[in-house]
Parts: sequence; C-alpha cells; structure tokens
Amino acid sequence: MPDFLGIDTSNYTTSIALYVSEENRIIQEKMLLPVREGQLGLRQSDAVFHHTRQLPEITEKLFKKCGKRNISAVSASLRPRNIEGSYMPCFLCGEGFGRSLSAVENIPMYGTSHQIGHILAALYSADKLELAKEKFIAFHISGGTTDCLLCQPDKENILNISEIGTSLDLKAGQAIDRTGVMLGLKFPCGAELEKLAIKSDKKFKTKAVLKNGNCCLSGLENKCRDMVDRGESPENTAKFCLDTIAVTIVSMTEYAVNEYGNLPLVFAGGVMSDYIIREKILIKFPDSYFAKPEFSCDNAAGVAIYGYLKNTEKNI
Repeated sequence: MPDFLGIDTSNYTTSIALYVSEENRIIQEKMLLPVREGQLGLRQSDAVFHHTRQLPEITEKLFKKCGKRNISAVSASLRPRNIEGSYMPCFLCGEGFGRSLSAVENIPMYGTSHQIGHILAALYSADKLELAKEKFIAFHISGGTTDCLLCQPDKENILNISEIGTSLDLKAGQAIDRTGVMLGLKFPCGAELEKLAIKSDKKFKTKAVLKNGNCCLSGLENKCRDMVDRGESPENTAKFCLDTIAVTIVSMTEYAVNEYGNLPLVFAGGVMSDYIIREKILIKFPDSYFAKPEFSCDNAAGVAIYGYLKNTEKNI
C-alpha cells in the first residue's frame, strides 16, 4: 500500500508527516519556529525565513527514520482556513516544497487548509476518521482561532466547514500566550502555563462572555494583568486564565448543541492539548473526541491524511 506525505508550515511550527496507509500509522517530524524571549510571535517574513531553513532539516530526519518510501501523493496546507481572504505567506514554504516534489516524482499534489489538517489529525488520533463521512461539530482552538464549526462531508475538500461561533476579539491561544509572557514564560506558553496552573489549589468563579454563540476574551487578558499587578501568584493567575477559557469553550459547545443537536463533538488545535481545559469539557460532554497532544499542536499529520482521503476518492 502507498504512503502519503503531508507538509504544514504554520506561524508556530515547521511540520512534515508520512501517513503509512497500510498500517494506519503516522511518522512525523516538526520544529517550533524560534521566538525571542518576551516576544509574542513572529513577523511573517521571519516565519518564512525559519521555515526555509527548517523544512529540509526535518525532511532529512523523517526519511532517515523511515527510509525509502512509495509515496503516492504529497499534500500541503496552503492557507489558514478555506474561506475567502484567508492567507498567510508562511504557507508558501510548504506549498512550494510540495509542488516541487510533485513535479520531480510525477505524483499528485493536494492543497488544503491548516484548519482541515487540525481536524483530520484529531479524528485520526481519536481513531474516528470515519466521522469525515458524517456531520459533526468541531472546535479549532489555537493561537489564531477560537472557532466552533459545523463539519459535513465534501467531495472536493473532504470537509465542508461553516462557522457556528468564533471569538469576536482575542483568541484563546493569544490569551494563554499573553498571560504566559506576563508571567515571564517563553512563547508559546501553553505547556508552561498549564504546569503553573496545576500547582494552584484556588477555586475561581469564572463565567463566559457570549454573544449568539460567539465569545469575547479580551476581558480575560485584562483580568490576568490586574492579577499580576496585584501580586497574585503566577500559579493562581495561570489557573484563572485556563479555567475561564474552559468555561468559555463549554458555553460555546452548549450553544452549538442546542442549535444543531447532539452531533459528535471533536476538539482540535494546540489549546486542546491542555489537561485542565480538556477535563472540564469532558465533565460536561463526556463523549467528546480529543486529539493526543502530539496531534493537537500544529502538525502535518492531518494534511498527510487529507492526501490519502483525496487519493482514495479519486480511485473509487
């Protein structure tokens, strides 16, 4: 059985993954983009530069591990989301690599969105790829998105995605990173903020700010800054931040279920690797599906699987 190569060059991570379809196995390599201490991300020109340096390095590492492969198709994320105007220059790096490999090897090149890659990676990780043939509700929660999405099968794009709710201001991942940088943590701050929050034994009364299924999170940043200025412990500030995001996602989920019924719930994106947030969601929605941490954070696994699904559709 053939293998499928996926590439994702987001504003956080350079990623490459091989989907070994015969074994339903992912082999992947990835590297975070370097961010200077105290900064909250990279300019696109810097991201493109680092991807250009890192993509050959992780490709060499991947194929040293897996050796010569029978690759049937290559796929890459071309844009953040499949909506008009969704564009980031950093994705040109993966697209260029994929198109070049496609030409050299005379194999198909498939383009998708970073968001679809996240959702397919979550389905794969939860052993629920069959949901791509059904209607379900997915959350994509990361540094750039806080989206509740209705997903339906689509022959052209594998998934047809329409927005149920989003953040009207700050994204969940931005709130986490900004709070983390306030506390002196290194960007991206999710994993270290979680370690701090687990040490807190304080219980907070948190509430979501929702408007027709859309959330507002800018107030959370302001409250966390006030806590820091008042001398609240880093552990308690971190806990308050994550608790508030968890309550917000639960409230958005309740809205979506009320509007669209008890469809399967899938949670994707880097923020969903957080244990505190995940556990609070599972208390309210115990049948939800989550990706494992290595498939929650930015990765090319779902992009590789996209190529597999597109190739399968073509050959039916």
